[in-house]
Amino acid sequence: MTATLKSPFALAAAALVASAFAAHAEGEVNLYSSRHYDTDERLYTDFTAATGITVNRIEGKADELIARMQAEGANSPADVLITVDTSRLKRAKDAGVLQSIDSDVLEARIPANLQDTDNTWFGFSQRARIIFYDKADVTEPPMDYLSLADPLYKGKVCSRSSSSTYSQTLLASVIENHGEEAARAWAQGVLDNFAREPQGGDTDQMAAIISGECDISIANTYYFARALRTEVSGVSEAIDQIGWIFPAQDAEGAHMNLSGAGVAANAPNRANAIAFLEYLSSDQAQQYFSAGNDEFPAVEGVALSEAVAKLGTFKADTVDLSAVAENLATAQKIFNDVGWK
Repeated sequence: MTATLKSPFALAAAALVASAFAAHAEGEVNLYSSRHYDTDERLYTDFTAATGITVNRIEGKADELIARMQAEGANSPADVLITVDTSRLKRAKDAGVLQSIDSDVLEARIPANLQDTDNTWFGFSQRARIIFYDKADVTEPPMDYLSLADPLYKGKVCSRSSSSTYSQTLLASVIENHGEEAARAWAQGVLDNFAREPQGGDTDQMAAIISGECDISIANTYYFARALRTEVSGVSEAIDQIGWIFPAQDAEGAHMNLSGAGVAANAPNRANAIAFLEYLSSDQAQQYFSAGNDEFPAVEGVALSEAVAKLGTFKADTVDLSAVAENLATAQKIFNDVGWK
């Protein structure tokens, strides 16, 4: 993924965003957000400056917000749900708390594979889920996800638990790209290669490489980019010890996790909610996702942050994430069947 020159189509789409802002100059929009990044504050203040729409925000864990919206029903004040990972967006859709919308801006700006097939949610930023390894101990790192199950790496792999949405969505993408049988064999093979029981978050996986607890792990790029840019205890002080692989570059490409949003089913400020989603697709907002939180913009051609750019260019998996989402239940069953805790 690299920054590219704007095509006439992209410039026309940007003009659509600007005209959408001009159509709404009053009122408010109520966000239910499970994104917990202070840097997102700039998104909200700039949206208000551009539109005159006041942003009200309630933050919480995704499942709690979805349950709250269900309980509130038709009386819910929520206009927009913002959350991280395809699995949670699907959960919200299945719970009936999102509505389908029509937006020429979003159709033009957001790649088709990063949209729900029914337009109940749209992806606005991405994180590549890639392979990290100890450069001193691993001379032949796995070059794709399937190779993590190779007995060559027995006793070397660290991972998050199967309850992690990142683990679930990665396995769901393996199902979509390689089939259920191959995905089951993969899950069993990776389990057999574990250096320890699954535990911790993505930063913990990288810290485990540095501490010598394991030699190989899987994590999202933005955790590593953050450790390059700022001081992250247990990682930054020895970050040169860690190498990275963008997997499957000769095949499907690197798996991408999604941060996205949708309009609430009972949004009292529906027009303003759509305007907010359209703003998130603007070049200005897209740059904040990268500069503020080391994510990859969903819109192609938007500049990357310095830390993200240091990771290099790569081929991203463009599998339809709506199709991946349909495999989540199967992915969890496979985890349970093989004993991946």
